[in-house]
Amino acid sequence: LSIPWSEVEEWWICVVHYLACLSPTVGSVLYHIFMNHEGGVHIYDTLLSFDMFGVCLVNTLGALPIVHITLLCYPSSRRAAMLAYLTLSCHGIHCAVTAKSNVRRLRSFAWQALFRLFLFILRWTGRGTGSPSSLHLYLIMDSLALLGGLVNISRVPERFSPGRFDYWLNSHQIMHVMVVLSIIYLHWGMLEDLAWLRQYQCPVDM
Repeated sequence: LSIPWSEVEEWWICVVHYLACLSPTVGSVLYHIFMNHEGGVHIYDTLLSFDMFGVCLVNTLGALPIVHITLLCYPSSRRAAMLAYLTLSCHGIHCAVTAKSNVRRLRSFAWQALFRLFLFILRWTGRGTGSPSSLHLYLIMDSLALLGGLVNISRVPERFSPGRFDYWLNSHQIMHVMVVLSIIYLHWGMLEDLAWLRQYQCPVDM
């Protein structure tokens, strides 16, 4: 993760983005290393909660710089939007870590996704700010994340050929690949925004 730390005045954006990119990896690795334990359902649910918490963090922390940059020239709206997104994220985190099925876990992220879509519409219509080169990267990011979640809950392709995909190319592995690609596109989009941010000045009449 190459981030131009020295070239960014608002260093918190880099810190939050860096944590967002790393958090799902840490939670997922912890879960998968110890998932074959013999400690019972309680231990398994705790490990799964760590995994989901990492996913929640990338959804939460990853979007905060996007909110900030999209509403850069509207300080009051920016603060309100960040507070609203954090509130939705807290609700989503609670739903995700307490969900009892993959479908409910995926649904936990719906409001966050819709909020980001609203931000992307603001950028597309010119009412929001940000690098013109980052919008399509963010759209690919969310599309990959959604597609990965849908593949995971649909159990494709193993549902059509039970036993054939136990070790390779099963839905869970495909989901992980798509999540990693989604994070990469998030990073690429943020690099574009950071480069744009160094040169942009809000109009004085805004």
